[in-house]
Amino acid sequence: MKVNRLRALRGPNLWSRHTALEATVTCEPHECDVRRLPGFDERLRQRFPQLGALPQPSADGVLTMAHALEVAALALQTEAGCAVSFSRTIAAPEPGVFQVVVEYGVEDVGRAAFDAALQLLQAAQDDTPFDLQAVLAHLRELDEDLRLGPSTGSIVEAAVRRGIPYRRLTTGSLVQLGWGSQQRRIQAAECDSTSAIAESIAQDKELTKRLLHAVGVPVPLGRPVADAEDAWRAAQELGGAVVVKPRDGNQGKGVTVNVSTREQVLAAYEVAARYGSEVMIERYLPGIDFRLLVVGNRLVAAARRDPPLVIGDGVHTVRELVERVNADPRRGDGHATPLTRIRLDAIALERLVQQGLTPDDVPALGQRVVLRNNANLSTGGTATDVTDEVHPDVAQRAILAAMTVGLDVCGVDVVCQTVARPLEEQQGGIVEVNAAPGLRMHLSPSYGKGRDVGQAIIDHMFAPGQDGRIPLVAVTGTNGKTTTVRLTAHLMQRHGWRVGFTDTNGVYVQGRAIDTGDCSGPKSARRLLAHPDVDAAVLETARGGILREGLAFDRCHVGVVTNIGTGDHLGLNYITTAEDVGVLKRVIVQNVAPNGWTVLNAADPHCVAMAPLSPAPVIYFGPDAHHPVVATHRALGRRVVFVDHDAIVAAEGGWHMRLPLADIPLTDAGRIPFQVDNAMAAIAAAWGAGVSWSAVVEGLRTFEATAQAVPGRFNRFSYRGASLVADYGHNPDAIAALCRTVEAMPAGKRVVVISAAGDRRDQDIIEQGRLVGQTFDEVVLFEDACQRGRADGETIALLQRGLQGAPRTRWQTAVRGEFAAIDTALQRLQPGDLCLILVDQVAEALQHIQQRVAEASDTVAAAT
Repeated sequence: MKVNRLRALRGPNLWSRHTALEATVTCEPHECDVRRLPGFDERLRQRFPQLGALPQPSADGVLTMAHALEVAALALQTEAGCAVSFSRTIAAPEPGVFQVVVEYGVEDVGRAAFDAALQLLQAAQDDTPFDLQAVLAHLRELDEDLRLGPSTGSIVEAAVRRGIPYRRLTTGSLVQLGWGSQQRRIQAAECDSTSAIAESIAQDKELTKRLLHAVGVPVPLGRPVADAEDAWRAAQELGGAVVVKPRDGNQGKGVTVNVSTREQVLAAYEVAARYGSEVMIERYLPGIDFRLLVVGNRLVAAARRDPPLVIGDGVHTVRELVERVNADPRRGDGHATPLTRIRLDAIALERLVQQGLTPDDVPALGQRVVLRNNANLSTGGTATDVTDEVHPDVAQRAILAAMTVGLDVCGVDVVCQTVARPLEEQQGGIVEVNAAPGLRMHLSPSYGKGRDVGQAIIDHMFAPGQDGRIPLVAVTGTNGKTTTVRLTAHLMQRHGWRVGFTDTNGVYVQGRAIDTGDCSGPKSARRLLAHPDVDAAVLETARGGILREGLAFDRCHVGVVTNIGTGDHLGLNYITTAEDVGVLKRVIVQNVAPNGWTVLNAADPHCVAMAPLSPAPVIYFGPDAHHPVVATHRALGRRVVFVDHDAIVAAEGGWHMRLPLADIPLTDAGRIPFQVDNAMAAIAAAWGAGVSWSAVVEGLRTFEATAQAVPGRFNRFSYRGASLVADYGHNPDAIAALCRTVEAMPAGKRVVVISAAGDRRDQDIIEQGRLVGQTFDEVVLFEDACQRGRADGETIALLQRGLQGAPRTRWQTAVRGEFAAIDTALQRLQPGDLCLILVDQVAEALQHIQQRVAEASDTVAAAT
């Protein structure tokens, strides 16, 4: 079996809403029915007993190696602990070719599982070894390394429950929540509202203590020290037991508590010095270690933390007792599990020495053997939820500590006998405050009730009712997408929003291009949705991006399908019919928010067929009020947009708004039918997005089809008394619409400059030639950058086949190069003629046309 292509679908896609890998594979003839491979199924299950059942044979009774790959790639992830469930195998039109789709949670894990599945199948075929345990261990380790940790993950999960979109900005824990101007960011459990000053204060333990002491928060006395001897002097000054820790430490690293002898202090100093630039000595507060979590000046959780320890049974050694504790399935080596494995490292060995033990000694029955002085979960400690026990005075001290330092998400470490009594009554105190505190102990405590602290952080970052979203309009279809996008963006801008949009020309924010080229795919869309100056976004969503990577968003507020017609790009990526195009384009419709709107072309049966799949109500636009789909929808009191004589009408129930076509320059007072369709689609999209009607009216009045506003979309010029129209029409439906429009325009002679994209089917290129042959007197054919793999002269030959027997064309020529073809046509024009230039390199061709127009104007001016 050969993998021809493997790509990651990182958003809702043709197959599902899940992120997934899509592989195109070719099976050898003997792999097209694995039941005919002697012993294959038995060998496969010997190597992977947890595989489960292979799918049932397809309708023709065939079960292929591609199906086995699908099941294996999914099962390997499942067995490694990944929460995935969706997979599918689809036969392609070519014999032996299949598309295998397998869900993933973390892309690199999915890819590794896919590679391992291939190796598994090969091993089963060849009867060679396959180390399943090593593969699963690698997948688990990779998954733990790359997926969001429990703290960040809990915040993201809470965001998803609130309907807030998210996007990981790095492979680490930096995450964007929301879009555009409504976005926020988190890193681990730290919000973007946390100041660098507050974080710096929290890292400086001495400064933190001074600030807390100044506002009346009880803290242990102490001071920073210069070296080990100074540490011992500080310990003597304080008297009794002390704590030795890095001044700027975190996560309990380098902290040693309850030491009193010179040897202990000096050893503890050396440990602390490895984790910080300075070392602190402070009085040891006897009691229990508690962590209180403050979010937005509110105590949301509290946990008692106990150090890692084992209880002697009089039979087993310390080492054996540790192994028995570590056998708890809740314990792991990282942060993905509720508890961390206890380590017999140098710190643990030193703590054993203090208790007169070694790892191979057998503690007495009931003897508590403490393996660390600090009680962090990351070192193997345990946590017990005590949120409901916290005394109001203790909560107030913790909140005051967080406010004093300036942390909106703050882990407050308290040492006292109980949190049920005020700290002052029991000589307790706050020993540390922490920025970006770990949340695992509150989410999944060893004992007691878990607390949804992720939700508390989200509620702090986003006010009630806010979901971090901006109005998002996604536009797809065969023709008219770019014009609809740009007009919709213009209407939204008139509403007062700062608008960004993407199309086949670039990425634009407030009219300024931040990228150029074909930007109608998901990468450009994600770039726009990350821009902080965007209050509303309009995205041209082309077929290629949906196929290549899926959508850039989980759902949009308005989804627009301009048309399907006879389709475009047929024959590419197994999209072979107009029905296939409709299935692909409806991905937009299926991912409209339930409280949004779907805009569909009532005159296109493929669009109408999408309506039942929309989670949101539909706005139809159509040619007139009597069109059956429009009339039925309107009769039901639903939203419609249609043409009524000399106006576009928007109606809902008994209400309507009339928009005269004479006030919509884009349509040339209604004389350009396809621009009327584009205007209706944009009006419906703006209506669905909540744009005011005053903004719609003003926006329609001020939008014209210039080369600046909509480059290559029916741009009109005057050249020596002749009329020029430049358009990017590049499929039979677009050419047919342009021909109908041009035929209705007065002209002495009609000339067309045309090529065709080489990746279209032969019959589509021939059809374009046939269409222009019915409308134009003269035809200039050219080839240039649009050949796309075809041999020189091949595209022109196909167009000429379409021109054979043309009823209108009486002269034609073929030219190499787009600019030369334009110049050839211009030279043949007389005053009153009309020339349609079907541009390929839009920006460059328009610049060339404008230059020729300017030169002609200069010549006329000089002559007069």
